[in-house]
Amino acid sequence: MPLSGPKAIRSAINTALNTLIDQMSTWDDDSTISRLNRAGTGWYQVDPEFWRVLTAAYDVARLTDGAYDPTLQELVNLWGFGPAGPRTAPPDPGQLRNALLRSGWKKMALHPAHRGVWQPGGLQFDLSSIAKGFGVDEIVRVLNEHGCTQYLVELGGELAARGQAPDGHAWRLHIDLAGLPINLLNQTVATSGDYRRWFEYQGKRYAHTLDARTGQPLRHNLASVTVLHDECVMADAWATALLCLGPEDGPAMAETHGLAALFLERESEELKVWHTPQFGHRAGLLTMPPDYETQATQKR
Repeated sequence: MPLSGPKAIRSAINTALNTLIDQMSTWDDDSTISRLNRAGTGWYQVDPEFWRVLTAAYDVARLTDGAYDPTLQELVNLWGFGPAGPRTAPPDPGQLRNALLRSGWKKMALHPAHRGVWQPGGLQFDLSSIAKGFGVDEIVRVLNEHGCTQYLVELGGELAARGQAPDGHAWRLHIDLAGLPINLLNQTVATSGDYRRWFEYQGKRYAHTLDARTGQPLRHNLASVTVLHDECVMADAWATALLCLGPEDGPAMAETHGLAALFLERESEELKVWHTPQFGHRAGLLTMPPDYETQATQKR
């Protein structure tokens, strides 16, 4: 179709992103997710956008046996990383135990024929770990529908690229902390790390990504995971999931599912960087060994 003007494209993108916020923002009391979190026991039909994101999150939760979980809003709030506001000390252990008992992806259910979501009562959904990726996909959809063939999209650190950069080559990006240049051609990229939002208490650092199995912030040495994927909603979910799984189970899961993933692990004063063969292929790193051995180190 003919290329639309900037004003029409901008308007369509704003509409798509506003729809995402209206449905998935836990900061908006009237959003779909906030109303679902307050709802009583029963089945609730959701809009197609919400359904796409929730089903993607559910699939990754199932595949990781709950290391990744889209039902942790109560725990996120208790740790000070949600709409309830920040905190400077860990929450009460009793509150954490009770919130963990009320959470859990196995308590939800989905009804594909009706886009139905089962709310057992008290379950608190949170799609923050995946919604930005879907936002990138929605911008890509709008650009494609308006005839755009060459672009680089960025939304909160998640990206998508199509066609060539202005210099006629693939879009060239650098992975945060790794100092590693990659080529991004007709695919998306998402990174999840423990270095963006955190607080410190009595010499311990508490980052915003929670282990759904314990209700606690991650305590392992994996600093970040970057995933390349055809859909940013999946790149976003898998980046968080592999980070939650840690430096041993994360790479094993990536290998099992053929994911293009890059891992940064803290080792003393250095960062160890390694990637799966699929990441090397997708990112144009074909000169680097296609295995999980150390690729580079960098001073923190």
